[in-house]
Amino acid sequence: MSKIGASGADLLPLTSREFEWIRQLAYEKFGLSLRDGKETLVSARLGKKIRELNFSSFQEYQRHVVEDRSGDALTALIDALTTNHTSFFREPAHFDFLRKTILPRLAMQERISIWSAACSSGEEPYSIAFCLLEELGERVLAKTRILATDICTKVLAKAQQGVYPSSRFDGIPAQRSRRFLLQGSGRFAGCYRVKPAVRESVEFSRVNLMESIAHLGPFPLIFCRNVMIYFDRETQEDLVNRMAVCLEPGGYLFIGHSESLNGIKHPLRYVCPAVYQKPRADSPEVNTTEVKHDRS
Repeated sequence: MSKIGASGADLLPLTSREFEWIRQLAYEKFGLSLRDGKETLVSARLGKKIRELNFSSFQEYQRHVVEDRSGDALTALIDALTTNHTSFFREPAHFDFLRKTILPRLAMQERISIWSAACSSGEEPYSIAFCLLEELGERVLAKTRILATDICTKVLAKAQQGVYPSSRFDGIPAQRSRRFLLQGSGRFAGCYRVKPAVRESVEFSRVNLMESIAHLGPFPLIFCRNVMIYFDRETQEDLVNRMAVCLEPGGYLFIGHSESLNGIKHPLRYVCPAVYQKPRADSPEVNTTEVKHDRS
């Protein structure tokens, strides 16, 4: 059993049984694949969580997770094991493709629905909203719904506030900042907040991608980037096929540039690096196994 050391500062490394419990729990509940060799990382991150909660052993923490009926402790455990790293206009090639290829078609639709899955602290869905406004004008907000989801309620609450340090906007043109952001003052000095009209176009909701998602669609566009790196191939294939169901014919799926669908069976057509499209009914049949093209 792992215990806090005499100094109260260090947690002894997890035993093999403790690590296996964490691994099975993470996989069964969230699809997270913790491979051999991750023991040190898991010990360090959970050790920090255990100290924050003032537990003296992993056994106490384990009991806390099991007995918490709200599910918040389990979510906090998974959040400790993953990295919520994101930024505004991350992987800019995707936003160029959005502007040039997708938005001209969406402009003709009566309603625009876009899903930002695994949205973390909100930079991705807000970047999508900025693009819509820049390309289609202010009136687009009246017909737009951007669904932004994540497993972690903590980052969703932060995203909903839309408040970020000014450093997060380094490199973003001043004209764009003035149009979409409010400069903070007082205790918010050094921060910017996304303007209310933009925030209202984004609907934040907790969604576990391992659970049913078919009811969320259909969407002409789904962003699911830099989350499948935590899944094994079987889980990736299952998720991609379930997301394909959520796409309308002709709709696009964006994955992270560090991810790949190589060797995965799916019904989508490769378009360009990290971009796939669901064929329309009248499109030629596609090979459902992607064997090349992707580049990290």
